[in-house]
Amino acid sequence: MNKAQLVEAIADKMGGRQQAAEAVDHVLDAIVRAVVAGERVSVTGFGSFEKVDRPARYARNPQTGERVRVKKTSVPRFRAGQGFKDLVSGSKKLPRGGEVAVKKAPKGSLTGGAAATVKKAAAKKTTKAAAAKKATAKKTTAKKTTAAAKKTTAKKTTAKKTTAAAKKTTAAKKTTAKKATAKKAPAKKATAKKAPAKKSTARKTTAKKATARKR
Repeated sequence: MNKAQLVEAIADKMGGRQQAAEAVDHVLDAIVRAVVAGERVSVTGFGSFEKVDRPARYARNPQTGERVRVKKTSVPRFRAGQGFKDLVSGSKKLPRGGEVAVKKAPKGSLTGGAAATVKKAAAKKTTKAAAAKKATAKKTTAKKTTAAAKKTTAKKTTAKKTTAAAKKTTAAKKTTAKKATAKKAPAKKATAKKAPAKKSTARKTTAKKATARKR
């Protein structure tokens, strides 16, 4: 079946040959543009179209057998869906009448279909999100630990400074007390030395009185 025969096959269902031709053209154009852009077009129950990159390689000319280098290129690839495969293999029968042969396949029945791709993408996103949460938790814990360590160090430093200041104050007080004691000591000695002078004066006075009485 070529394109014209395909248009004729769906003309009655589309309301005319012109409408059928436009529908076919638009569908094919959308598929081609998406595949060229690197996207995958997946039709449930039918198959998927995708772009595949082929690396540079060596091949042989079938006519001459000469080895030829083939450049890197990209080619379109079609993979039939499980529903399509089942109909072709005969495991499922084509529906009769006006029913559509390509229907939505059961969940998970497509080999490498869109459902599997969506599941893989969701799993990857979940894994990345979990990894990001773990990394954030580790960073937060590390920050808290660092902050606690800094606070502890600051407290220790303050305690050391306070102790040193207290020691200096105590030492200064002791030094001041010693100096004061040293200054007061000579004064007491001087007082002790002056005491005999008073006794001497008292003796002279007593001697004068005794002399006066004798006279």
